[in-house]
Amino acid sequence: MNNINKAWLKSGYVTEEIPQGTDLIKEIQILKEKKNAILMAHYYQTGEIQDIADIIGDSLALAQKAVGVNADIILLAGVHFMGETVKILNPEKKVLVPDLNAGCSLADSCKAEDFKLFIQQHPDHKVVSYVNTSADVKALTDVVVTSTNALKVVESFPKDQNIIFGPDRNLGSYINAQTGREMLLWDGACHVHEKFSLEKILQLKNQYPDAELICHPECKKPIVIASDFVGSTAALLTYVGKSSKSTFIVATESGILHQMIKAYLDKTFIAAPPIDSTCGCNNCEYMKLNTLEKLYLTLKYEWPEVVVDPETARLARRPIDAMLALS
Repeated sequence: MNNINKAWLKSGYVTEEIPQGTDLIKEIQILKEKKNAILMAHYYQTGEIQDIADIIGDSLALAQKAVGVNADIILLAGVHFMGETVKILNPEKKVLVPDLNAGCSLADSCKAEDFKLFIQQHPDHKVVSYVNTSADVKALTDVVVTSTNALKVVESFPKDQNIIFGPDRNLGSYINAQTGREMLLWDGACHVHEKFSLEKILQLKNQYPDAELICHPECKKPIVIASDFVGSTAALLTYVGKSSKSTFIVATESGILHQMIKAYLDKTFIAAPPIDSTCGCNNCEYMKLNTLEKLYLTLKYEWPEVVVDPETARLARRPIDAMLALS
């Protein structure tokens, strides 16, 4: 930690005036080479960040690719729980996040102390936690899942095994419907996927009758029922490439459209609109806190750094490893 001042600690990110005309992409690349650093980015980042990332993917891909990364510094353009996961898998490396305020509505909805009490009230249940949770919650968990592998992981348990699933009630409800199980669901939800407007989506379907509606399983049940395909961020990207359709209404965080447009120039992608906006986009306010300016300053000063208590990290790694073994 170099020259960290009180203003930075208060703001949660490095604040410094950058000379006008600075080529941030070039400077980030120079710092990466100088410090043997790599940049990992989630699909929900802005296009300009995705384009300069060394590793890009959804939560499962980032977790898988974080194992044994050959770098001294890992800069994670995502949200805080993702930085924790990378740190847990790479305890000897320095893991940086551009803004400590980049949290997650799902993780925030499930505090470890509350979740622990919930688990204690149901001692005969195995605990399956979505990756969108803090390290402290993961430490209470039997196996972690992502939207990519949640169905497979849940199906790995015997049919008569009682399961607690948290914190996303929408994803848990979707898995219950797919498996016929009755998992006990924690009452949390993603603020992005909760906001999609079925009415506005159906209006788009009328406007584009040949379009397929594809959605993330974190969406509410009416959106899921109306969709032609339901899948993780990575699965949605794969699906549009295989589909014979040329137009898609995409109900997930709008950052993935950048990769879809790049990969399939001959297809049209329409962001599903949220309830509370007249625009056709639905952004994660936390993901979008990351900027090129913050990436540059974070690498320059090597702060904010992700720190996970060693014992918490040890306990949290077991359910992550269990997930990776099943994936």
